[in-house]
Amino acid sequence: MRCAVGCGHVHQGADRGYGLDTVRGDAAHPVNRGLACGRGVRESADPEGEWLTRPLVREGGELVPTSWEHALSEAVAGFEDAVAHDPDDLAILGSGQQTNEAAYALGKVARGGVGTRNYDANTTLCMASAVTAYYDAFGSDAPPPTYEDIPEADVHVVWGANPAVAHPVLFRWIEDAVDDDGELIVVDPVETQTAEVADRHVRPDPGGDLALARAVLARVVATDRFDRAFVERATTGFADLVAGLPLADEAAARAGVDLTVVEAIARSFESNTLVYWGMGVNQSVRGTATARALIDLCLASGNLGPGSGPFSLTGQANSMGTRVCSSKGTWPGHRDFDDPAHRREVADVWDVPVERLPDEAGPGPVGILADRPGAVWTVATNPAAGMPDASTARAALADAFLVVQDAFRTETVEYADVVLPAATWGESGGTAINMERTVSRVRPATDVPPGVRSDLGIIATIGERLHPGLFGTASPDAEAVFDEFRALTAGTDADCSGISYDRLDAELAVRWPAPDAESAGGYRYYDPDDGDWSFPTPSGLARFSSPPAGETSVAEGGVAGDSADHAAAEADPAPALPERPDDDYPLTLTTAREPDGYNTGVRSRSGDAGPIRARIHPDTVAAHADALTAGDADATEGDAPRTRLVSRRGSATAVVVADDAVPPGVVWLPIHHPAANDLTIDAVDPRSSEPNLKQCAVRLVPVDRRAESPAEVPADD
Repeated sequence: MRCAVGCGHVHQGADRGYGLDTVRGDAAHPVNRGLACGRGVRESADPEGEWLTRPLVREGGELVPTSWEHALSEAVAGFEDAVAHDPDDLAILGSGQQTNEAAYALGKVARGGVGTRNYDANTTLCMASAVTAYYDAFGSDAPPPTYEDIPEADVHVVWGANPAVAHPVLFRWIEDAVDDDGELIVVDPVETQTAEVADRHVRPDPGGDLALARAVLARVVATDRFDRAFVERATTGFADLVAGLPLADEAAARAGVDLTVVEAIARSFESNTLVYWGMGVNQSVRGTATARALIDLCLASGNLGPGSGPFSLTGQANSMGTRVCSSKGTWPGHRDFDDPAHRREVADVWDVPVERLPDEAGPGPVGILADRPGAVWTVATNPAAGMPDASTARAALADAFLVVQDAFRTETVEYADVVLPAATWGESGGTAINMERTVSRVRPATDVPPGVRSDLGIIATIGERLHPGLFGTASPDAEAVFDEFRALTAGTDADCSGISYDRLDAELAVRWPAPDAESAGGYRYYDPDDGDWSFPTPSGLARFSSPPAGETSVAEGGVAGDSADHAAAEADPAPALPERPDDDYPLTLTTAREPDGYNTGVRSRSGDAGPIRARIHPDTVAAHADALTAGDADATEGDAPRTRLVSRRGSATAVVVADDAVPPGVVWLPIHHPAANDLTIDAVDPRSSEPNLKQCAVRLVPVDRRAESPAEVPADD
């Protein structure tokens, strides 16, 4: 598994030694039925990254090989020193690259064994805005639709996502549905590979997604095309929403699109419409508000039922699993963090004092590292490259006692005091959950070298030493851990109690909620027998969002408070973008995935990553010609020009690729390159704490400008 589509792969171990000989799609697996993408196969069978094969400790400033016992003793001693002062002085950062069992165990150590609030499972870096939006609207997390709804939809709206690159197998299903008399609309400032095959490509200004979504909703309401029967029967808050909607033409202008484009999108919601969105929506200070606006569109138009609805596209392989298992934002099974009864039940199962369990989920990774914890434990994640404003994150890691647990040598390893080599997919046993809530088995196809251990085994060993008896053994059985997890989910909105290893052996994959051994989840909140909806909210109704304050109102004929408030709202509806282009930094930086990279690219590159490739519109390249330096004809990139990208936080040398797929005034960088986040800003969504990774201001300067920091580059350059 390399992304959250959740394809089943058949792995064949090597005849001699360690590793995989072949990888292919599993024709029997109910999710992908044999389909597989090249990246998923290649990164499993032959990853290019440097494997970690022995524990390492830092001595005399260098990482040197050591025994497992010494490495574990050093790690535990450093953690104990931190928690003796304050449990929150130990920060733990997990990942969607773990099995459910490892993610559950890590959360158990963090919340139950240590009691730290400074813990994250990587979800706040990618899915927290969608999660918050789902809770706000429906009272629970995870998308209502499933893959079965894709061929049933008439219109597919892909908003701020590029599944042709990020989720190729899923995109194959979308293409098949579109070829069968469907329609594909892509909303993205960049002409992505997905947009290239769309029936309509809508290009809002960077940061204009919220304004565009609300413009479409305003158009639907103003032209009386909302589903009155569904709204009255299944929702609440519609009148308040309408009272605060902007005028469609004014919101369209803020988004940078014409009203005719807004009308075309509005018309699509008259059909069965699936709305998919990804990091282009979530990774923004407006992420939650924009995701809510997309859900509002589905609710208002009655697009909530089979063949329609809001479908967030998850990134990492087991991000959904961490949302359900890891005790990051909720207790296992999406139990509310602040519910005393849920906290008591979790404490009883874990046999820990209930007062040890934090009563709130913590600040997310940006806030965690901003607190400068004394010790940090990273598991299958690479914050030295993946965090926004990465140089500041690296400074926090350098100051802390850092334990890195990973399969590959990452940028974060270079700051570690202890390195614990872990097994990865194809070497691990357990389960994972894909973006449509389907649980699949993960089985090892090969042994691992003697110096490598499983994530679950490492986590349990450390957990037992920090809190003896937490697991009862340093080598827990993965099935026993899964059974403990699924029992905790019984009766919850994310009920997995009917999913056992035996059932997965027989069926290969089962979608939750599955409260018994015969049931499996389908479209959520909708009962096909009586055609009715119900939601786990106090009223049993889906909730429309509250409008941003101060917008010009459809219902109020444009009157929205005093003129000063109205002018501010018209210029930029809340929440405001954190860093707009200006005279000193005149360009907008955005980031996204390339076809051959994922996460921070540690599996798809070896050695030095080289200069980052910046895609820039030809007109923008010409306008900044004085900032370009001729390339080296002997270099990998040939004679392509180079420049230095500079933000208020860092700089990076880049190869310039003139590309009219990128809007004028925008610089596009691959997010998985280790230099990309030296430039990005650490502003976060006020509701979800998800970072604003998709937009900040930059400028170009000549490569031979050897300033030590961006501040030393004169503003007039």
